[in-house]
Amino acid sequence: MINRLIGLLIDWLRRVGFTSAQSEMIADYAVWLAVILLALLTYFLTKWILLGLIHRVTAKSKTKWDDALVEAKLFKRASLLVPAYIIHLMTPLVLPEYPVASGAIRICLSIFMTLVAMFTFYSFLDGFNVIYQDFSVAKSKPIKGYLQIIKILVFIIIAIIIIAHLFGKNPLGILGGLGAFSAVLLLIFRDPILGFVGGIQLSANNMLQPGDWITMEKYGADGTVIDIALTTVKVQNWDKTISTIPTYALIENSFRNWRGMEESGGRRIKRAISIDMNTVRFCTPEMLDKFRKIEYLKKYVDNKEAELQEYNRQRNIDSSILVNGRRQTNLGVFRAYLESYLRNHPQVRQDMTFLVRQLQPSDTGLPLEIYVFSKEQEWAKYEDVQSDIFDHILAVVPEFGLSVHQQPTGQDFRALAH
Repeated sequence: MINRLIGLLIDWLRRVGFTSAQSEMIADYAVWLAVILLALLTYFLTKWILLGLIHRVTAKSKTKWDDALVEAKLFKRASLLVPAYIIHLMTPLVLPEYPVASGAIRICLSIFMTLVAMFTFYSFLDGFNVIYQDFSVAKSKPIKGYLQIIKILVFIIIAIIIIAHLFGKNPLGILGGLGAFSAVLLLIFRDPILGFVGGIQLSANNMLQPGDWITMEKYGADGTVIDIALTTVKVQNWDKTISTIPTYALIENSFRNWRGMEESGGRRIKRAISIDMNTVRFCTPEMLDKFRKIEYLKKYVDNKEAELQEYNRQRNIDSSILVNGRRQTNLGVFRAYLESYLRNHPQVRQDMTFLVRQLQPSDTGLPLEIYVFSKEQEWAKYEDVQSDIFDHILAVVPEFGLSVHQQPTGQDFRALAH
C-alpha cells in the first residue's frame, strides 16, 4: 500500500513538471512527513482520549493503587512509545532508497524507546513505593533505598544496551568488558554501595524508621526522620531546618533514637535543684506541728515520728542531746513531701522509674534530683508539665526552712556593703 501510494505521488509529480529524480525524492520525504504526522496524531489521540479515559476511571475507583500510578506519570510516559514505535516500524518501508538514513533513524528511535521504557519502569517503581506506604509494615521496613538500587541497576543495563545500539555490538560482550573497569565503577558508585549496605543494616536491625525522633550531634540533627533514601537520610529538625545525613554514617557513628521513649508512653524528667546545706537542720516540735498541717505530710510525719521515738526508746537514747539517736530533718521531710506531691500529680507516670534522690554535695550546694516520667510526650506540653512541677518546688522550699543555693549576684554584694 505504501509503495502504491509513493508510486501514485511520483506519477502526479512528473505530470506537474518535476523530473523523475526530483519526483522520487519529494515523494519519499512527503510520505516520511506523513508518517511523522500520523505518529503525532496517534500520540495526541492517545494522550487526550485514552489517558483522559484512564484518569476518569482511576478518579472514580475506590482503590488507591491506580491513583498512585497515575500520579507517578506511568501512563503518560508509556504513551510516548506509541508514536516512536510507528515511526520505527514505518521508516524502512518509507525510505527504502536511503538505508543509511533509515538505519540512523531507527537507531535513534530504538534509543528513545529504550529510555522511555526505563522512565516508565521508574514511574512504576515510584507508584509501587507510594502504594507500599499504605501498609503498616512500611513504617518499620521502608523500601525506597532498595527501589533506588533497582533504578541504578536498570540504568546501567540501559546504558549498556544504548552503547551496544550505537556501536552495533553485542550487549553481552560489552558487559563482559566492564570487568576491567570494576574499580572505576566502585569509585563512582561508592556512596550508593555504602548506602545500600547501611540501609540493609538499618532495616535488618530495626534501627531507624520514618517518623523516629533522632539526635546526631555530629551532623546537627535533632528532629524527626522524614525520608530514608539510598544514600541519605533526611531529618526535619525542631526549628524546621532539614539535616541530611549519609545513610552509611548512621552505621559508622552513634546516634540517639527516641523511639523507645515514645513507645513507652512517658518522657523522662531529670532535673535537680541545689539546696543550701547551711539551712539543713533537725526538726523542732514547732516545725513538726507546722508540717502536720500540710496535706501530703500529716500521715508521714506522725508515722515517722512514732518510728523514731520507738527506736530511741528501745535503745535508751538520751534525747536531751540532738545528735543522739534518730531525728527528722527538714530536708528529709522535704524529700518526703516531694515524693508525695509527685505521687499525686496527674501528669506523672506512677508505673515507671520514680526517684527523689540526693546527689553528691559540691561547692554549689546539695543537689536534690527529681527523676520521674511525664505522661505528656509532646515537647511543648512536656515542658509545661516540667515547668509547673519545678515552679511549685522552688516556691515551697522556704516553707521547710530551706533555701536554694545560687551564685552571689551584684545585688547580694550591695546588700553586704550596706
